[in-house]
Amino acid sequence: MIARTLQFSAAIAAAATLSALVGCGSTTTDSTSSTSQAASTAATTISTEPPRPQQASPATDVTLVVVSIAGGTVTPTNGQAQATVGKPIVLQVTSDDADQLHVHSIPEHTFSIEPRPDQTFEFTVDVPGQVDIELHDLNRTVVTIQVRP
Repeated sequence: MIARTLQFSAAIAAAATLSALVGCGSTTTDSTSSTSQAASTAATTISTEPPRPQQASPATDVTLVVVSIAGGTVTPTNGQAQATVGKPIVLQVTSDDADQLHVHSIPEHTFSIEPRPDQTFEFTVDVPGQVDIELHDLNRTVVTIQVRP
């Protein structure tokens, strides 16, 4: 009887181990991908890497464009992003020089940039289409936003 109990216990333990292994295999998540996504999201706000335009998030439907101006170099330059009519577009600008941002949309917007970090400019676009955001003094297109209905 003891031998039978030990065999039964061993069979249960083997089944539990196999179940755990199979369960792990079927629900594998790519932790590298999740970590990379979290790191790239953080990179747009705290990293020393060049900032990249962001597309609208389904949860907030806000388009964030992080802009850096340092020593006459603009990042991004000729970037691409997407937004939705009537939803906020936010420009987060850090600059070492004064300039003006022109938003070629309906309605048009102009924002004065000061030589300081963390300036935030928010606007909406009323008409779908292609919207160019340009720096006046440096004569550069920062980003083109495709605004959809």
